[in-house]
Amino acid sequence: MEPLFDHSAPKKPTNLSLNSDLLKKCKALNINLSATLEQVLAEKLAKSGSEKWAEENKNAVRAYNKFIEENGCFSDEFRDF
Repeated sequence: MEPLFDHSAPKKPTNLSLNSDLLKKCKALNINLSATLEQVLAEKLAKSGSEKWAEENKNAVRAYNKFIEENGCFSDEFRDF
């Protein structure tokens, strides 16, 4: 599976505007803003990729599910439970 992004790419300074109270409370808790933002952005990237894959493959998934409903699963004959 292809990685979401290049983890070894260099860091790039970025300007952001944040809610001042949120920023103050995060700093008081020593929350690493850069690491937290990277983590959340990576999660959003993964979710977006999953949603895109599901949309692109919805017809194939529907066809497969219909086939299973009509014919059963390929391994049904080998199940002991």
